[in-house]
Amino acid sequence: MTQIYDESGAVVPVTVLQAGPCHVLQVKSIERDGYEAVQVGYLDKPRRLAARSERGHVAKLESKRQKGRAEAGVEPLAKAGCEPKRLVREFRAPAGSFAGGVEVGGEITVTALEGVERVDVTSTSKGRGFSGAMRRHNFAGQRATHGVKKCHRHAGGTGCSAYPSRLFKGVRMAGQYGASRTTVRNQKLVGIDAENNLLLVRGGVPGHKGCFVVVRTTNKLK
Repeated sequence: MTQIYDESGAVVPVTVLQAGPCHVLQVKSIERDGYEAVQVGYLDKPRRLAARSERGHVAKLESKRQKGRAEAGVEPLAKAGCEPKRLVREFRAPAGSFAGGVEVGGEITVTALEGVERVDVTSTSKGRGFSGAMRRHNFAGQRATHGVKKCHRHAGGTGCSAYPSRLFKGVRMAGQYGASRTTVRNQKLVGIDAENNLLLVRGGVPGHKGCFVVVRTTNKLK
């Protein structure tokens, strides 16, 4: 995170995201796949670390199965012809809905978000381990006087009466905190640096420094 100044001189806290360029690995259609989506990949992965299936997904590989399909007259899918990618994600949207359209082997850069006011950012939040109720759910804790002894940060009573004599699902207690898929919605897109493929999003986004995030236009605005 950092901060910039807007036209009026006010300080705006922003998160700088390295967004692209992303290669288009596959374009799915209703006729072939049953739904419309665009699959993109980001950040090259060394071939020595990539499985054969990952390499075959982005480039043509010779194999017995491939030869058999060719002899049977099955038309092979178009390949992007790029290196294997570390992050592969699908966006459920028609290919024509992307700015300028997309095709297999093409690139999507930050210029696709020009004119967009708000975005949604999805990532895995920071893992905080097993945390108590005060940290995890912002409980107030017990009183500091009047008989409370050595349980000031405890959650307190959670039991029900004789009926139903059990706890309902979803009761807020101590437990695993963070390390879950989190989406921050309707974040203002402050600026775009097309030369360096950078996005400036107002406020914080989930995840630690250097983690992968998914940025898409929000549906909160009409």
